[in-house]
Amino acid sequence: MRADRTGTEMPTDPVGKRIACGGERATVRYVGQVPPYEGLWLGVEWDNPERGKHDGSHEGVQYFTCRNPKGGSFVRPPKVSFGVDFLTALHTVYEYNTEEVLREEVSVFGKKLQWFAVGERSLENLPSVMLNNQEVNGPGAAGEIRKTTPSIVWLELCGSLMSTWEDVAAITEQLEKLERLNLSYNRIRLTSDPLAHRPAFCNLKELSLKDCDLTWQQVLECAPMWPQLEELSLLNNNITELQRPEGVLQTLKHLNLSCNPLVQESVCSLSALPRLKHLNLSQTGLSFIQLGDAAQAGCPAPFSALESLVLDHNNISEWRVIDDLAKLPCLVRLSCQGNKLLSSDGKPSTAEQMIIAKLGRLVYLNNCEINANERKGAELDYIKMFGEEWLKAGGPHQPGAEFARRHPRYQTLIEKHGAPDEGELKKPDSFALKNQLLKITFVFPDHAEQRPIEKKLPASMVIQKVKGLLYRLLKVPLADLRLTYTSPKMSGTEFDIDSDLKTLQFYSIEDGDQVLVRWST
Repeated sequence: MRADRTGTEMPTDPVGKRIACGGERATVRYVGQVPPYEGLWLGVEWDNPERGKHDGSHEGVQYFTCRNPKGGSFVRPPKVSFGVDFLTALHTVYEYNTEEVLREEVSVFGKKLQWFAVGERSLENLPSVMLNNQEVNGPGAAGEIRKTTPSIVWLELCGSLMSTWEDVAAITEQLEKLERLNLSYNRIRLTSDPLAHRPAFCNLKELSLKDCDLTWQQVLECAPMWPQLEELSLLNNNITELQRPEGVLQTLKHLNLSCNPLVQESVCSLSALPRLKHLNLSQTGLSFIQLGDAAQAGCPAPFSALESLVLDHNNISEWRVIDDLAKLPCLVRLSCQGNKLLSSDGKPSTAEQMIIAKLGRLVYLNNCEINANERKGAELDYIKMFGEEWLKAGGPHQPGAEFARRHPRYQTLIEKHGAPDEGELKKPDSFALKNQLLKITFVFPDHAEQRPIEKKLPASMVIQKVKGLLYRLLKVPLADLRLTYTSPKMSGTEFDIDSDLKTLQFYSIEDGDQVLVRWST
């Protein structure tokens, strides 16, 4: 449900204000003439740079600047909306569109929003209000929100037209019971005095700022406003390097940084959050995460309270990353799907067993509870899997340092279950691995005339030979071929195949996967 208020009255000083135009959001950067055209123009920078046409210049004159060279446009004032105040939007949604509102199901922070029919309950008793995409630009008349909706605990203002934290605070300071606030899909300028707005957020426990184009430094600058914050969602922002949160966010228990291009060496800075229990780092480009040895890198002590960690869809391929997680004293839940951790047989199920064996305190792996039998079976298999290597490294006569580094929990498992007999040791079945056939479908997304090709190939086949096969089928030079693959287990995600010398097994390609073939024409 999106409001359309095109042609609303332009404020006295529109520069810096937020506008809506054609279903998109933008910030006004210029107001004035643009010769040779007559009349008044607004120069705007779009949130979506693909919506723009230029960098704020016209015929050699720079009227304003944009971060993106194609992020700007000139538009006529009657074609844009500067929005409406909070109560105008509230009355529009809750008095005229009640049935439509009640049909919507909304979830924030993993919790389902509760709605109450206006006909059954007055606005004064509403505990939750959703005004997403309603072009709210500020509070309206002083004190009226406090009189009209004093019971709001949960408020959603996603995609609003508020441009400053002063605008937000002017609303929330009137909501004394407010605990949950969703401000996703906004562009809110920093305040010069965050402490001045602290009373406006004094009871706030949960805050969502998804897709707000924020850096971590900007988050830390705003953080003094949120003295009681426990949950913070910063999904899909512009967060790269993480600085240590000094004196702020000390009450935080849940932090979601997924879909941000993090500098992985800076992740240990988050260990300065003493109450942090749940951390989501999925799709952040991590290949390693040295949480346990943070102090050696000049970072704070390890994450002493961390119970849950999400590392899905990263570039983790080294088992030392999992070994490092064993140093976290409270970690009981881990999700590590969509990475490149491989066992000797190339099976994802074996890799999961290795994780269970390496992390003895783990209760949940990839959202599944680990029962006692699974744990015992994983630990026994791990002992057998690396038993021969253990014996060669010294076995019961004190294994060498290199073996201990690669398998830090192995000796503990020996003490728990006993040493393996040489006859029961698991040795890699190289013949079976070499001859394991995978049914792969080759598809050609850029060449609709080419029908899909299905082949059965050994898991040990190197990519160079796969390209040779495609050359014979397509008559396309090997150097022009670019391969990626998708798996039905991770629908919508496309993985690069970027080395001709690696095997299908190395890339975790499984039976039933699709390989996407592209080439330049």
